[in-house]
Amino acid sequence: MNPSNSSPTAEARNTIKSIRDLNITGQSVFMRLDFNVPLSAPDAHGHRKIEDDSRIQEALPTIKYAIEKGAKLVLASHLGRPDGKKSTEFSLEPVAAHLATLLGVEVTLADDCVGEGIEMMVQSMKNGQVFLLENLRFHAGEEANDPSFVSKLTKLCQVYITDAFGTAHRKHAPTYGMPSVMQTKGMGFLIEKELNFLNKMMKNPAKPFYAILGGSKVTDKIKTIDALIRQVDGLVIGGAMAHAFWAVQGDEIPSGAKQPKPADVEAARAILKDAKKRELTILTPKDTNLGFDIGPESVKAFNQFLSNAKTIFWNGPLGWFEKPEYAVGTFEVARFISKLDAMKVVGGGDTVSAIKQSGVAEKFDHLSTGGGAVLEFLENGSLPGIDILRSTVRQTSSEQIMMRETDLIRKK
Repeated sequence: MNPSNSSPTAEARNTIKSIRDLNITGQSVFMRLDFNVPLSAPDAHGHRKIEDDSRIQEALPTIKYAIEKGAKLVLASHLGRPDGKKSTEFSLEPVAAHLATLLGVEVTLADDCVGEGIEMMVQSMKNGQVFLLENLRFHAGEEANDPSFVSKLTKLCQVYITDAFGTAHRKHAPTYGMPSVMQTKGMGFLIEKELNFLNKMMKNPAKPFYAILGGSKVTDKIKTIDALIRQVDGLVIGGAMAHAFWAVQGDEIPSGAKQPKPADVEAARAILKDAKKRELTILTPKDTNLGFDIGPESVKAFNQFLSNAKTIFWNGPLGWFEKPEYAVGTFEVARFISKLDAMKVVGGGDTVSAIKQSGVAEKFDHLSTGGGAVLEFLENGSLPGIDILRSTVRQTSSEQIMMRETDLIRKK
């Protein structure tokens, strides 16, 4: 055998396969999705309703494709923080019911996510059937990436697909452990879309490229700012994190507003110093509504600054938008940006909720499903749960033992 033909080329090893590149007809397909959706409080009968189904909607194209191709579809997700214990409060039952309505097909909800009974149910599935596992985080092994839990999950499938961008920055059992040992693996259409927008924005953005950053702590986004400051033509800072920049600049912080911590002030100082060295403009609010929203002068200044943008990335609301009296600034800037001829990318989390509440979400090019995942991607250029899809399968402990035993026999 020619050694050069015995292993994949470097290019092949770096290629992530899409679900469309894999033969999934008649195959049991484990699909890790992000169904961690907000639920209402239980009604009189104990039923909870989904308050925002955006993440479910985003997963539909990949799910429908797998159904149309005749896969035996095993869906998996976490929901909330059950801390490794079964709880009706965090059951995926509302998701199963809603998903069945959206798909127009029966979605069977399992009473667990691993075990002999679950394995038997998967083995009896027919092509095109949909099976939703119960909350992965009812088992502590999910977040711990426990090898035993990984082994139990892999017994449920022949093909591994992830479309859970929002969890791809975690090295958990179904996001990292499974693709580490699965031979046939790939990504769904949602992750493809996320990567297309984020890679274009960071590697080849139309200029001018501006970033809008809000939220509360500068230190939470210091690495993201460090990455962006090398790419953008200007930064707009809002939300409570702007208070740290005011402190450096000597501006007054309203007494009732959130006061920045020393670490945030020092981080802001370093950012301003770097920006000055790069001759990069950082725009902070001119006025505020009691420190909980940017004021009308700030809205005007922000909009004017952004008016010639060709690429905009936005992560973090500009005020306490959940309260109507402090949502004006965020909504007005969102409506102004929506009219611009620019690629507009929103970095997940609360910002997506704010853009939707502003009524102009459809005018934005991409609303990411990942908050923390987006920031980590910008910082590092990739994510563990995506990188692992490029790698060849690692040897399991049992395979390593067998190889060692074989070597010993040969030596004898």
